[in-house]
Amino acid sequence: MVLPAALALSGCVATPQPGITDSSTPSQVTSAQVPTTSAPLETTQASNKAPVYWIGRSNESTFLYREFREVPEQDNPVTRALRVMMSQKPLDPDFFTPWQNPKKLASSISGKNVITVDLSADAFNSNVDPAMAERAVQQLVYTATAAAASAGLIDAGQQIQVVVLVDGHTDFVAFNHVRLGSPTARGVGMVAPVWIIDPQEGTSIADGAVKISGRSTAPGGRLRWEILRIDGNVKTAYLNGTMTASAEAGQSGAFSLLVNLGPGNYEVRVSQLEDGNPAEDLNVDTRGFTVK
Repeated sequence: MVLPAALALSGCVATPQPGITDSSTPSQVTSAQVPTTSAPLETTQASNKAPVYWIGRSNESTFLYREFREVPEQDNPVTRALRVMMSQKPLDPDFFTPWQNPKKLASSISGKNVITVDLSADAFNSNVDPAMAERAVQQLVYTATAAAASAGLIDAGQQIQVVVLVDGHTDFVAFNHVRLGSPTARGVGMVAPVWIIDPQEGTSIADGAVKISGRSTAPGGRLRWEILRIDGNVKTAYLNGTMTASAEAGQSGAFSLLVNLGPGNYEVRVSQLEDGNPAEDLNVDTRGFTVK
């Protein structure tokens, strides 16, 4: 659906409320343990799966994590991905979303790499605090830009911004905390410091060499990994080691390892290692999977 340009310029007057932030200037995660970076924009892919971001907790902070999900064929790629984000549950039980499935949802892309999303107000029927409201808006921004980039609909060499309209109007205050309508880019410090990309939660893999890959926000940083074998409710340490995230251009922060695993249920854990504090696992991410 192509939204008329006039909609992006129309607005309704919002009642001033204390503590409201603007979507274009979200607060940054300032912990010394969390580098203030954003995730690289997704690249074009042939897969029919859509990149969808969810919210998850790591240590004492909350971040965005991505899954690739099956999507219906109707609607454009951005609308499809956002519909999954607002109407379905993440595969990983550690993730969640405060969004509700809206009655109306549409999106369009201008020639200036601006994605416009128009949705109904019922998408915001959740009671969240200001910090979670900012992360929810960024969850939408990350998902919309990821879906557009993955489908090859935008120029990944330029900054991508998202304008969110509610029932065709600007100035809506999302979750009673974040004013929408301004062009909004991916916020720094929002994406998870450690993020396992493959395998996804619940994946079944053939036995033998299993590849585990992901990304860290600390290029060249050391990581600890561990494989746990799961038998019922019991988890037993199986394999472990350390590795270094890539510092190369184009692969910044990427990591991968190959492990030989026989049939069974497993959990992989990856965490950052801090100089001078090797005993503590920082920013842990986990994935459960099955080897057939």
